[in-house]
Amino acid sequence: MASAANSGWYEANQRHLLAEFARLEARLRGNEGHEGGALDEARAQLEVPAAIDRLANLFGLSGFERSLLLLCAAVEMQAEIATLCATATGNTQRREATFALALSLLEGAHWSALTAAAPLRRWRLVEPDGSAPLTAAPLRIDERILHYIAGINTLDARLHPYVRLRTPMSRIAEQHAHLVDTIEGVLRQESEQPALLVLSGDDSLGQEDVAAGVAERFGLQLYELAAADVPTAAVDLDSLQTLWSRETCLMPAALLLRCDAGLPEAAARFIESVAGVAFLSCRHPCRLRRPMRAFAVDKPGPAEQKRLWTHALGSAALQLNGTLDLLAAQFSLAAQSIQRIAAQAGVQSSDGAADGEALLQACRSLSRERLDDLAQRLEARVEWDDLVLPESDKAALRQICAQVRQRLKVYDAWGYGARVGGGLGITALFCGDSGTGKTLAAQVMAHELGLDLYRVDLSAVVSKYIGETEKNLKRVFDAAEDSGVVLLFDEADALFGKRSEVKDSHDRYANIEVSYLLQRMEWYRGLAILTTNLRAALDRSFLRRLRFVVQFPFPDARQREEIWRRSFPSRALTRDIDHRRLAQANLAGGNIRNIALNAAFLAAEENTHLRMSHLLQAARGEAQKIERPLTDFEIRGWV
Repeated sequence: MASAANSGWYEANQRHLLAEFARLEARLRGNEGHEGGALDEARAQLEVPAAIDRLANLFGLSGFERSLLLLCAAVEMQAEIATLCATATGNTQRREATFALALSLLEGAHWSALTAAAPLRRWRLVEPDGSAPLTAAPLRIDERILHYIAGINTLDARLHPYVRLRTPMSRIAEQHAHLVDTIEGVLRQESEQPALLVLSGDDSLGQEDVAAGVAERFGLQLYELAAADVPTAAVDLDSLQTLWSRETCLMPAALLLRCDAGLPEAAARFIESVAGVAFLSCRHPCRLRRPMRAFAVDKPGPAEQKRLWTHALGSAALQLNGTLDLLAAQFSLAAQSIQRIAAQAGVQSSDGAADGEALLQACRSLSRERLDDLAQRLEARVEWDDLVLPESDKAALRQICAQVRQRLKVYDAWGYGARVGGGLGITALFCGDSGTGKTLAAQVMAHELGLDLYRVDLSAVVSKYIGETEKNLKRVFDAAEDSGVVLLFDEADALFGKRSEVKDSHDRYANIEVSYLLQRMEWYRGLAILTTNLRAALDRSFLRRLRFVVQFPFPDARQREEIWRRSFPSRALTRDIDHRRLAQANLAGGNIRNIALNAAFLAAEENTHLRMSHLLQAARGEAQKIERPLTDFEIRGWV
């Protein structure tokens, strides 16, 4: 049907409709004359069919059903015809058409026109008032149909709470564009009702892009419906099914049913029965009774993501090449997310240069919500100077950071990704006594890379119930997969242990849990770190699956002195602090930092400078906490 914006067709349709009403009025008055000529003249001025004729053709209306629908429309739009209907039925209080009036007035009348299975009622074009017998019941035309006949074709207002219009993106991932071509070819070969198009995979936004692209190829508007919003009550579900199927006939529309967490039964019944082009967006493929065509839509790979970033940022991308490599390699984002972040993050800093930090922050913020419920986010504000370790260990940590930064170049640009067996994740094991800096090192690396750091306590994840540990780990990795965070699995001793002979099912499943964790770490696109206090307890076969193993030694006297020096901020009010004497205490870095902080509170409470006496008091409290008393030699000369 021509659009209402086409004023020439709209005016011609109005003249045709008025001529139809004039014919009905003459018949009601019993003085039909030359109205047929006026109707023929109005029809001749239409280059495309009138709305009522298009409607009759769409729903297969007989001549009598078409005239009955026009009579109901005339009652709504012409006051004189409503009065004539009231006079004809002998009830001046009811200015509406009835089925009995239609049977006596209109040509080709047949009783079946108002059965529930006939088009008028099946498609809810008219509704009889249920308070009276069928023949005497007033008939009301549906408001959406009334507007359509008048030449106004807009979405049924009753569908507005359920669906939203989706417009095609200006640029989508290349692999998704190829998929649009494929699906277009499939649909053009469908001669009957098209099969349901199931789009599954981890890119729900990409699935929207593909559906919108296909709809655009066929001149259709894509409307999205959340599966959770499909009503469960039978009456409401039937109404939604009918209204949407009717809408696909009245206007060029396609439907995308989005399933974020499984397919509810009501949503399954709905999508199995609706007419027209329909898409089902879901993470995992599902089975339905309706014929289906399934396609995988996953997030684009790092190389394609970099191209999307480059296009979205325009000229600013030239200043962000290193940052773009990190964004593409570390984060797994949909094309829509990339365009939205590029538009909103603000890529220009105060001096006019491209602001890569703003992009990193926007990407980090996008995915925090899911992970914040599963793991603890640690603030990563420390730098390399805050980490006191042997240079060889620091070099190993810097090498890990370099591999995270250069993955896109090595794996994709240089082609090593195709040669590396297994996953391409970067895994590391940090070994050392408590307080030797394992967590601090992870914070330093996350800060260096500009990424969030999340700590997962494995002692809390491991469950005595078979299979529960894997489920807990799966939730963590699934939530982290898109966000590119550094995952720190603390207390690996709770899961790892030296394998011996498998004595029972629990031993066997314990090994399965370890293998599952290592497998997910290998395939995780970010950096995953395990920490343990007992390297000797770990099985060598597990260690071989880790790319890096870094030993954190207990600090010697020189290193302890350096840790003490870095434990007092420059703005702290200190007096007569002897770092060499403090280093006599055989304490790990974590204990030293605790002592320095607790001593600062003691000094603040006394409103004085922080002195050695405060440090001694705090050190004795720390020693009591770790159940290792300080010897006289260790605290000699402190006060």
